[in-house]
Amino acid sequence: MMNKILALKYRPQGFKDLIGQEVMAQTITNAIKLGKTPNAYLLTGIRGVGKTTTARLIAKALNCTKNFSKGEMCSSDENCHCKDIVNSNHMDVLEMDAASKTGIDDVRELIENSKYSPTSAKFKIFIIDEVHMLSKQAFNGLLKTLEEPPPSLKFILATTEVRKIPVTILSRCQRFDLKRVSVEELCKHLKNISIKEKGSITDDAIKLIARTSEGSVRDSISLLDRALISQSIKNNTIEEQDVRNMLGLADRSKVLSLFKEILEGKEKDALTTLQGLLDDGLDAKNFLNDILEVLYLFSRRINLGTIEKDMTISESETLMIEKFSKNIDMQDIGLFWQLTIKTIDDLRIVGNENLALEMYVMQLCHLKNLEEKDETDIQNENISASKEKLSGKKIENKNLENDLPNQVKNQLKSTNQIKTSPITKIDNRNEKSKIKISSFKELIDLANREKEIELKYDLERNVKLVSFNKGKIDISFNEKLNKNFIKNLTDKLLSWTGERWIISLSKNSEAKSIHEKNLEIMDNKIDEFKKSKTAKDIEINFPDAKLIEIKEE
Repeated sequence: MMNKILALKYRPQGFKDLIGQEVMAQTITNAIKLGKTPNAYLLTGIRGVGKTTTARLIAKALNCTKNFSKGEMCSSDENCHCKDIVNSNHMDVLEMDAASKTGIDDVRELIENSKYSPTSAKFKIFIIDEVHMLSKQAFNGLLKTLEEPPPSLKFILATTEVRKIPVTILSRCQRFDLKRVSVEELCKHLKNISIKEKGSITDDAIKLIARTSEGSVRDSISLLDRALISQSIKNNTIEEQDVRNMLGLADRSKVLSLFKEILEGKEKDALTTLQGLLDDGLDAKNFLNDILEVLYLFSRRINLGTIEKDMTISESETLMIEKFSKNIDMQDIGLFWQLTIKTIDDLRIVGNENLALEMYVMQLCHLKNLEEKDETDIQNENISASKEKLSGKKIENKNLENDLPNQVKNQLKSTNQIKTSPITKIDNRNEKSKIKISSFKELIDLANREKEIELKYDLERNVKLVSFNKGKIDISFNEKLNKNFIKNLTDKLLSWTGERWIISLSKNSEAKSIHEKNLEIMDNKIDEFKKSKTAKDIEINFPDAKLIEIKEE
């Protein structure tokens, strides 16, 4: 008999075995006990938290011949449905992967099967995994059956992308959100598994695995499986560093040391430290995610005070954060955070990841050096001004925004959309020449008046407005948007208003462009007109005619 991988071997066989989902499990068991089960369940959550497992457990609970409500589960040698359901070969429990069967024909086949009564079990159950992958037509085909299925039919839907599911489907399901499992619970679970498997692994290594899995039980068990296989071959205890080497993770203490060198402006030392991490097999994306985590810890320290004891942070790391946080503020963290996010995006198009990381570290050092220069320049300005005042000389009103370091920093902020606060005045333009824009429509009208035809076209057809506030516009867009749109719009707004605007990108998929809204209004008008007597008369007299537009005069 082949040895199962640990993720399958330790898959929960009952609701009591589910890790971190006690409230949901209790709610479902109470409903089954009272006989108040819904027509359809919807299970949501990240990968690996137990959605498919929970679906099978619900199927077992509904069809088990034992008194499930009292916790009496049948054994594997009893003539019950549970064993076949667990092995995914029960005739009345059908599992469908919506990722590979997305079309209306697949759903029609499923609906056709729903008309037949169960062959042996109490309920016929359809489990649809990754249900968000179904097409629009497939979802529409499910609506009626979901709302009023046969008495012996139950649906269990599972998804990682609940936002992609139509509200008409959501309203017909009883929704359960499976939460991420805490590091503490994962550590306890992994420790028990390692003991059962007679593996030798340190608590720090288990803690790192739990942290890396990001709340996913399956991912954490899979990583533990890899570590124990390595341990069985080498016949030694798995340490934290072994796990880091296995996953391509940097030692966080070394990441903190790198930060210290960046904050001190020691560019050569920072690059040397980075090279050492790369020589150790550092993964670029993992490294940047570690940077984001460190930035988060710094912000926690600055805003919330001393970091309390946390399983995700060692004592030595806590001391280093306490020490280094004195040399960084929230403005630095905001800039560093945005630059890190941008670098993660750059990795998708950069051929040599190591070069991208080196450039990233140099940019961080450069930003810090600019700020130090700015502070020095401001101090020198103040000293000079004081001397001139004492000597009775006329003082010129110097604009610090025009200093070279500030120009460079402002350019960096604006170009990469790094700036954290909207509307920064750039120059001392004549107040009368400034234009006030208070709505998206006014912006489009202004683009039209200024003969910015390409910009106006994008604003109307390719941009989907999410929100409009003074100094900040939040948008989504389609694939036809000009690649230089954000830069062009930012430059034009600066030119027209004399102020810097923030253009942020949103993932809101429900927003519509002005053009789409106008088409929708026109379609509604046409639909209304088709119901009128005039339209019917036209159709009789001109049967080949097609109504495409309605103009009001």
